[in-house]
Amino acid sequence: MTEHTIPDAATLSGWRKSSYSGAEGGSCIEVLDHYPFGVPVRDSKNPHGPALVFRAAAWSSFVAAVRDEEFGSRD
Repeated sequence: MTEHTIPDAATLSGWRKSSYSGAEGGSCIEVLDHYPFGVPVRDSKNPHGPALVFRAAAWSSFVAAVRDEEFGSRD
């Protein structure tokens, strides 16, 4: 993969809020499904800011680790 960032994430449509983002609306990330070069991730508070693009396997591993609470609790 040669692309690691998207300078203006708002140039792409179809973003969805991560199911792991809190309902409070403060700490939210959005992901874009079906992007051909990986999984773009952006800060929902800054839709025109950059998005980081992760390899699909790396993103899946990260999500699994969050799901399994490998990073500790949120409390």
